[in-house]
Amino acid sequence: MARAHTSARHRAGALALATAAVLALTGTTPATAGPSAPTEPPASLGVPLPAGTAGRPGPADWSDATAWSRVTAWPAPAEPAPAAPGAKPKAPGKPGTAAEPAAPAKPGHRPAPAPGRPEDRSETHKTHKTHKTSKTTKTTKTSKASKASGTPKASKAPKGHDVSSHQKRVDWPAARAKGARFVYVKATESTTYRNPYFTRQYSGARAAGLLRGAYHFARPDRSSGAKQAAYFLRHGGDWRADGWTLPPALDIEYNPYDARHKCYGVGKARMVRWIRSFSDEVKRETGRRPVIYTTTQWWKACTGDSRAFSGNHALWIARHGTSRPGKLPGGWRYWTIWQYDAKGRLPGDQNLFNGSLSRLRIFARGR
Repeated sequence: MARAHTSARHRAGALALATAAVLALTGTTPATAGPSAPTEPPASLGVPLPAGTAGRPGPADWSDATAWSRVTAWPAPAEPAPAAPGAKPKAPGKPGTAAEPAAPAKPGHRPAPAPGRPEDRSETHKTHKTHKTSKTTKTTKTSKASKASGTPKASKAPKGHDVSSHQKRVDWPAARAKGARFVYVKATESTTYRNPYFTRQYSGARAAGLLRGAYHFARPDRSSGAKQAAYFLRHGGDWRADGWTLPPALDIEYNPYDARHKCYGVGKARMVRWIRSFSDEVKRETGRRPVIYTTTQWWKACTGDSRAFSGNHALWIARHGTSRPGKLPGGWRYWTIWQYDAKGRLPGDQNLFNGSLSRLRIFARGR
């Protein structure tokens, strides 16, 4: 047994000497006992990772939807390597670098997706795409409306416009040179307002060779139709059969002073009576029924789509951004004037007369 152990020791010693010689030739030092050094996390989990901080995604890393959809877990960040002897420690990161916390999102902005939630990236992408589609659709609609909002194509109907104190001093010769053949001028509102520019606008239009008429803005919540008609006729709304004066017009539409009461707090039956009262007073004083300016939706909502006026009142229908006036309210089978846009070549709102220039003159004369 002793000789066997001695032989074994000789063999072990020889093996150790041989191993040491090999290690010396390769320049490798033998490993020492102790805790193992930390290992680097894998560069990916089967797919290339988008650029991020220590293997984790940041808000700017959501660029490869395919890669993110296959990631199932995130490795722990690598331990920082020890600094070289004599090296100066790095200064802390400047504000705005990846080390800084993200600034709070601005009101109305969608927050950045949370790290480690690939599904958020997909949702953000879908939302962004929808937003783009919506913007594109809106642009398309706007361009269509822009085309339709001009004078309808191939229309030889007389062009006109309507103005108020907003337009102040109108260059009437220039308006006629641009194609205007008729105009309505706002004269009054309720029984308390008169357009301070009315006289100059009304007479200026006539001097430039335009047929012109006056209109009254209705306030059914303030006083009766008859009282407002009388006020209107005293302050510019009168009519004469001279071939240049258009019949008086009643502008009755959405309440611009209170969006909650678009019908001025007046019921449908009472609204119809108010309009009838205004019309009867104009007819009694001038011999003409007033033109009624309105929109299809307002007429339906506030008069119950009354048919009481379609038989003997000309319709001035307002509908913007379309190539046609659309369905008419209250039993009217045709329109006389169509306000098709709020701006254009002429000052104020843009209008067309439904007929020839000779028919427009007949309309003005009343026969």
